[in-house]
Formats: sequence, C-alpha cells, structure tokens
Amino acid sequence: MTQPPSAILLVDDHAAHAEALAAGLEALPVATDIATGGKEALDKLAARPYDLVITDLVMSDLDGMEVLREAKGRSPDTEVIVVTGYATVENAVAAMQQGAATYLRKPVNLDELRAVVRGVLEKQALRRTNVELRRELDARFGFEGIVGNSPRMLRLVETLRQIAPTDATVLIYGESGTGKELVARALHTNSPRCAKRFVALNCAALSEGILESELFGHEKGSFTGAAAARVGRFEYADGGTLLLDEVGDMPPSTQVKLLRVLEQSEITRVGSNAPIHVDVRIVAATHRRLEALVKEGKFREDLYFRLRVVTLNIPPLRERRDDIPLLADHFLREIAASYNKPIADIAPDARRRLAAYDWPGNVRELRNAIEHMAVVTSDPVLGVDDLPDYIVPGEPPPALEAAPQLVGISLEQAERELLRNTLASVGGNRVEAARILGIGERTLYRKIKEYGLS
Repeated sequence: MTQPPSAILLVDDHAAHAEALAAGLEALPVATDIATGGKEALDKLAARPYDLVITDLVMSDLDGMEVLREAKGRSPDTEVIVVTGYATVENAVAAMQQGAATYLRKPVNLDELRAVVRGVLEKQALRRTNVELRRELDARFGFEGIVGNSPRMLRLVETLRQIAPTDATVLIYGESGTGKELVARALHTNSPRCAKRFVALNCAALSEGILESELFGHEKGSFTGAAAARVGRFEYADGGTLLLDEVGDMPPSTQVKLLRVLEQSEITRVGSNAPIHVDVRIVAATHRRLEALVKEGKFREDLYFRLRVVTLNIPPLRERRDDIPLLADHFLREIAASYNKPIADIAPDARRRLAAYDWPGNVRELRNAIEHMAVVTSDPVLGVDDLPDYIVPGEPPPALEAAPQLVGISLEQAERELLRNTLASVGGNRVEAARILGIGERTLYRKIKEYGLS
C-alpha cells in the first residue's frame, strides 16, 4: 500500500523565503503548508497534525522557539527543524534542548535542506515502525495474547502480572501445545528486560555435546568442526530472558553446568577456561513433572529447587473447555485476515463439536483445526462439513431422550441417577452433559465429585 506524503509546515515571516523552501522540497514525497509568521503557525498546528515543522527562529510576531514548543507540546512525534540567520552555538543548543531534530543556517542550501528533511523523515518512519512492531508484540506476546476467561487462566494471568517485573526463575508445566513459550514470552515482554533479547532453546532436540555448545558457546578448535568461536545462548540473551524448553530432557552432565550458571551467573565456553559473566533471567518449561524425575534419579534435586522459585501450571485445553469458543473466534479472526477470506462465524453445531473434542494437541491443535476449516470452506460461516475428519468421525453424542425410572427413591438418589445416566449417554463428555442438564460446568463438576461419579 502506498504511504501518504509526509505533511510539512514551513514557517517564515518572509513569504518569499518560505515559498523558496517549499519549491526546494517538491522533489520529495511531501505535502507542504506555509505559515507567514509564528501566530499563523500556531493556528495551523491547532487545525491539523504535521510530521515535520521547519521554522525560522527569529520572526517579528512570535519567535521560532515558541513554535517549536507548541509543535512538540501538541505532538511529541512531530519533528522540528529550526532555521536561523544567527547561527550561534547558543541558539543551536537551546533549540536542541527544546526538542528540535536539527538546525539549518541561512541562507539555506536547498540540497542540504532536502538531505536533512529526508534523513529526519526516515528516522521518524523507522521509529513509528518500531512502535507498531512493539504494539504487535504486546498484542501477541503480552498478557492480552493469552486468550482465556476460565478461572484457571485468569489466575495464571494474574500470577504473570505479579512476577513479570521480577527476576525470579520460573518453571512452567504444561502439555505439548498448551502455550508454554507464549507464556514465557509474555513474561519477558512485560518485564524490565523487554528491550533485550528473548531466546528459546529446546533441550530435547539436541545431543549432549551440541546442547552444551548451544548453551555456553565454544572456542575455535574446541572440537571437530569448530572452525570459529561461537557465542552461546546465555551470552546472546545477556540482559534478557532465556527459555529452556523441555528442561526435563537435559542430560545430567549439562544439568551440573546449568546449576553452576544459576549459582554464579557465569558461563564458560566449551574449550575455554575463562569465565564470562552473564545476566539472564531463566524460564524453564517442560511437559514432564520434575519432582517425579528427581525421585527416579534422572534430574538433580538441587537444580530442581533452583528452577522452581515460581511454578506455573498451564491447564490442558480439555480442562478449560469454556475457553474453546473464545480461542476459536480469536484464531478465526487471525486466520481469516491472513488468508484474506470473508469468514464471519462458526456455526453452532460446529461449535458444539469443537467443544466436545478432547484436544490432545491442545491450543496448537485447535488453531490448526480452525486453519483447516478456513482453508477448505467456501462459505462465510464455518460448518460441520468443514471440520477435520479426526474431530468428528461420526454423529455427535445423542441427547438424553428419556429420564430413568425414578419413582420410589430419594431426591438425592434421583439426582445421582440423572447425572449418571446423562454422563453415560454422552460418553462422559461433561460439557455436553452440562448443556443437556441446563447447569454450569463448575456445578456439574462439583456434583460429580459430591456423588463420587468421577
């Protein structure tokens, strides 16, 4: 998409000078306005925003410093270049202290003017792009990117808000596809370390020797194939956050070295004896329970205690079914925009089937399913026919057609039997059972526990 031209306000109480500057800028993709005096400049600044203001410093009605202050006061993103025929260090310093981008001397060289304006506008565009990228990162990896209204997810987000500003080591438990890296990125994005790097490493995907080189780096010639020195993930993440994914699969020898890093904040490259100080926040993630691995002798207990300063548990999707419609809508908007397809909604019957599925692949599997539906559909509403075959191989669970014979038993017994029969009729699907009974899932879970039906 073509960007609109940058809006520039030229301020000079000599109209001929202002018009000459405007003519000099015609070769650039800019739109210029002229104000023949400081007071007119203030009126124009009040009427519309400008990307850049070029103002004379000395004018008869209102000086350029006042124009500078007004422009920056109305919009800190507006850049200002001051022009002076009295090019002294004092004038330049005063203008820069008030927020001017730079200054030019009279008589203005038009080639210099174009070069300066082009440079100022390019820096402004880069800054705005960085702001937009930061907003996108915040939306994707900030707390708002963690989609869910279920009680467990709300508690998780509240805990994240509390621990994000700290340097506490965090251990994240969760099945594959639950969003462990998303949570880790949200921690980093909302921490004082957000300006530094977030670095992730999957400990299960690498052999022992390669893993140590990836973590700590190596010196040239330290092993066969080490043709040059290499910075490891700890050094690369210095000042930021390092996610050790699937830390439960880390070899015992590497666990010892990781413990030393956590205790001393120093790493030693493979093939070197010189320690290197690092300042890194560690976030560890795993689908395996480390306490069980400790009992089996597969994970160091001292390292486990170091990693679990704060422990977060991300529930699998089947345990937070209330979030499935919210997540499905979120993914639908994102994917429809990505494929430029006018898909507006998901049909109620398809929603019920999505809610009834157990999602062994969790949130990642749900996103893939919505993407599949969006790709294959030719309709504005996703229907049952668009669902992947593995989600609904047959018909949906039948509704409870008739209540069991309840004559001659107590109300408590009747309720127990009704719950038992309803659950049996839907194959144990609690979401569907709650819908049929007309009660909330939390109420159903409480009743199931109360009557020992789990």
